[in-house]
Amino acid sequence: MRRLAQAPNLAIATLWADALRAEGLDVTVQREYLGAAAGELPPDQCLPELWIGDDAQHALALRLLAALRHPPQRQWHCACGEFVEGGFEQCWHCGAPMPGA
Repeated sequence: MRRLAQAPNLAIATLWADALRAEGLDVTVQREYLGAAAGELPPDQCLPELWIGDDAQHALALRLLAALRHPPQRQWHCACGEFVEGGFEQCWHCGAPMPGA
């Protein structure tokens, strides 16, 4: 068993674990309930962690996790000339919808 990553909270850890499991990887979430001990223990030691059960899958899991953590950002040019990036489906300048949306 090897540690993959520490998540900022349990919700994110669960989402990451579910996505990796959907790819057929043997992933578990550790320290699920340790957040209640924050204050008695250092907060950074109470964050949930993702662990992979099969060492042979570690490299693949790290690549998939990196893709989950850093999704590509959409970028498009509006007819008004504005450059729009991120998750916006409307131009913030003129309100026109994203082409093809």
